Amino acid sequence: MRRRFTLPVLTVAAVVTSMFVAVAPASAHGYISSPPSRQANCARGAVANCGDIVYEPQSVEAPKGSMQCNGGGSRFAVLNDNSRAWPVAGVGRSVTFSWVLTARHATSTWEYFIGNTLLASFNDGGAQPGATKSHTVSMGNFSGRQTVLARWNVADTAMAFYACVDVNIGGGSTTPTNPPTNPPTNPPTNPPTNPPTNPPAGGTWAAGTAYQVGSTVTYGGRSYRCRQAHTALTGWEPPNAPALWLAV
Repeated sequence: MRRRFTLPVLTVAAVVTSMFVAVAPASAHGYISSPPSRQANCARGAVANCGDIVYEPQSVEAPKGSMQCNGGGSRFAVLNDNSRAWPVAGVGRSVTFSWVLTARHATSTWEYFIGNTLLASFNDGGAQPGATKSHTVSMGNFSGRQTVLARWNVADTAMAFYACVDVNIGGGSTTPTNPPTNPPTNPPTNPPTNPPTNPPAGGTWAAGTAYQVGSTVTYGGRSYRCRQAHTALTGWEPPNAPALWLAV
């Protein structure tokens, strides 16, 4: 006689859940847009040959505690290369750092360092931030050319998001001698997906509008193509959000 075998309900649920996790796409996250972080400068085409960070400036995620620009992970090592001609932002004795958050994770703390010196820490106590987040940070006794490391520590996981910002405290801005005219035009197939051959037009960019991959908009006299489907929010203007918009 053939015996019937039935999986326990909980086992079936676990299998289904694990399959779902395996195929679910990774969500986007966040990065410093102003003053431009290294990943923001790569995404907007101010630095050449940055690799995949051009398409994922929001994805510099690694375990908490690193003091490296890429979080010490296996990806985006280009961000640690201090020999590159990273654009430098001229700043004063205090700097307002503005984040664009394309996934708003519950947050424990935001930390800002120069070298091993902690400049400031902001405790959110597990709250979920908005679409943008800004902190005004004193540069202490530092002056001249410095690299500020920012860490966004997620409250409910062991992970953090990292961004490095090159500044000239008390001085002017500098840019590479020969920056590329435009960002790369051939992003990898996944992510993001290739735009359609005839992308839908989006008119003038406006907060509250739902945009699809390939939609084109104008903002500030320039044209941009949507990289990731999203509903626009104030603070996600195309020049401020290269993770969402590609200048064309």
